[in-house]
Amino acid sequence: MKPLPDTKTTAKVGEPEQSVGAKLAVELGPLLIFFGVNAIYGIFAGTAAFMAATVVSLGYAWLRHRKVPVMLVVSAVIVLAFGGLTLYLQDETFIKLKPTIVYTMFAVLLAAGLLTRKPVLELLFGPVFSLTEEGWRKLTLRWAVFFVAMAVLNEIVWRNFSTDTWVSFKAFGFLPITFLFAMAQVPLMQRYGVPADEAPK
Repeated sequence: MKPLPDTKTTAKVGEPEQSVGAKLAVELGPLLIFFGVNAIYGIFAGTAAFMAATVVSLGYAWLRHRKVPVMLVVSAVIVLAFGGLTLYLQDETFIKLKPTIVYTMFAVLLAAGLLTRKPVLELLFGPVFSLTEEGWRKLTLRWAVFFVAMAVLNEIVWRNFSTDTWVSFKAFGFLPITFLFAMAQVPLMQRYGVPADEAPK
């Protein structure tokens, strides 16, 4: 008699793919809506749609996981604040400054963690990755420098190119750059990884 299939294992296999898809929808959805509405109706309509989509994505994340990542909340607050100023004053400068402000805040936060010997990345991702103290320090420093570079890049793009070019770069440039940078950190994480049997529980 053949054993019955393990339904628990099957369910677990499908969960990561659904989780990745949900996270991509939460993070990419508002940006794609921003890009699409801006292309048709302009930056102010795009900003309003971006704000609305951000609120919807936060609500979706809460309903699905009963928690929202801290960085996503910080980004959403800045989107609503600078988006509101953009619409109220009819000045697109504010929404263009939003990525610069977010990246700078993340860089300052990571740098402060290094100075106080409390790596923020370890606090956020310690339950997922096990690295040595030196590994966390080097990884945090790299991300801090990366966020500074991204803030500078955003300033260069919005100050020297058209609004449509900036929106396109925000939607299709920042994320691939971040993904490639994250993948480039894998060798460092492998080099300073702590074996599972030695990692603190």
